[in-house]
Amino acid sequence: MENRQDLRSILPYLPLVMRSSSLFWPSQVVESLKQLDRVNSGHQLFRAISDLRTSLSLSSEPLSPSAADGYALFFDDLMSREESRKWFQEVVPALGILLLRLPSLLEAHYQNADRVLDEEGGLVRTGLRLLDSQEPGIVFLSQELIAALLVCSFFCLFPVNERYGKHLQSINFDELFGSLYDYYSQKQESKIQCIIHYFQRITSNMPQGVVSFERKVLPLEDDYIHISYPNADVWSTSIIPLCRFEVHSSGLIEDQLSEAVEVDFANEYLGGGALRRGCVQEEIRFMISPELIVGMLFLPSMADNEAIEIVGVERFSSYTGYASSFRFSGSYVDERDVDTLGRRKTRIVAIDALCSPGMRQYRPEFLLREINKAFCGFLYGSKHQLYQKILQEKGCPSTLFDTATSTPMETSEGKCSNHEIRDSQNDYHRMEQCNNIGVATGNWGCGAFGGDPEVKTIIQWLAASQALRPFIAYYTFRLEALHNIDKVAHWILSHRWTVGDLWNMLTEYSMNRSKGGTNVGFLQWVLPSMYDDAGMDFSNIP
Repeated sequence: MENRQDLRSILPYLPLVMRSSSLFWPSQVVESLKQLDRVNSGHQLFRAISDLRTSLSLSSEPLSPSAADGYALFFDDLMSREESRKWFQEVVPALGILLLRLPSLLEAHYQNADRVLDEEGGLVRTGLRLLDSQEPGIVFLSQELIAALLVCSFFCLFPVNERYGKHLQSINFDELFGSLYDYYSQKQESKIQCIIHYFQRITSNMPQGVVSFERKVLPLEDDYIHISYPNADVWSTSIIPLCRFEVHSSGLIEDQLSEAVEVDFANEYLGGGALRRGCVQEEIRFMISPELIVGMLFLPSMADNEAIEIVGVERFSSYTGYASSFRFSGSYVDERDVDTLGRRKTRIVAIDALCSPGMRQYRPEFLLREINKAFCGFLYGSKHQLYQKILQEKGCPSTLFDTATSTPMETSEGKCSNHEIRDSQNDYHRMEQCNNIGVATGNWGCGAFGGDPEVKTIIQWLAASQALRPFIAYYTFRLEALHNIDKVAHWILSHRWTVGDLWNMLTEYSMNRSKGGTNVGFLQWVLPSMYDDAGMDFSNIP
């Protein structure tokens, strides 16, 4: 059975043993887990962790040298006496019981896998397995199974040596606690508080939903089934209209109220430094919704033509601040609606931008890399034929479409009008039963990654539009360079620019910028009068 093949593919990365097609814990592990109710300090907790690892023959894979001190520091010194008492008397034994159930939870998972129907009524492969690079696929996990896997991370039970050759990060928590001891900071303490709060919540009331993890791939060659990796000509000639552009000068992406795909400003390795010292946008998202961490178990690093979409995670923690000022601020009750598959309607897409791109970010090949990375993330999961069919039903014959990208092309017969394309977008969204699912994003690839925020804003707008998203909600975080983005976007939309129009303007600007022909930002370059001391007069702008 295919689900058994899935189990065998992930087994080297799990701490369990399989014999005669059954999963189980070694007897020594079972005994150690049953005795967790005797643990009453951080020092004893780490000793129990060491015993469990020895029973699993993991002693040859050393943990962070400071992990023992980190566990002791947090639970014995930083936690209040009352919190520590409750943790060791109530939570730790419950975590042990959950771990004892992991084999049966996985068995049930594989028995029920592959029961999700696709658009044509066929079964989708959904079992837990390695979703390797260039292999599109999806995994559905119950929140209870995710919780059990995260307890394995807390007890540092995942084998590590097999992971590096597959471009997988370590998913154990030893470095998280070790870095707390080595480089104590309140933000690192707060990261761990988020994790501990998650365990407190799930042991008192186990959530019963589902989370899906999907690797999305834009094939580098046309396979006539999927939308493939667009080249520069596709972007240059696209007549898809630009989608609505909403500007938010305050607020956070994860707090947006409308249904939208939330962008994770990701590292190529999912989760980035979440389990180490990192504490910027991606790492914070992983702390307030720890279920995201499980994706690190089976999703290797992303290539340039890949993105990862995660649907259904629950948020457990509130916070304030950012980076060094990040602070856990208490419990968060997630009241998002649930879809027909049991997933919360929280959609997160991880896309990794170029790191420290400098002036190369203005070169054509890197512009193309960034826009296709965003396009891959923003593209609906629907099959290529549906994307094409919607446009064809508006009177656009198939000969007018690039078969690789579903982009309308000029012919002697003419081309589809913007009005027809807009109608097609509306039909598309209605058929998806999610006609209001836009993109919620911000300064992706900027900040620590060093990208140009004006260029990155335009790239995301173009990608969302080409992917037929109805809107992009952009959170500027009061970045000065984007002070006029709402006015520029309004002007562009009022002049009915297409994706091709704006892309061509961006590439012209980038060529000028890379050759030293201009040193102003893109927004000022497009609308210089907006930055004129005399005021904004759009009447003389062609």
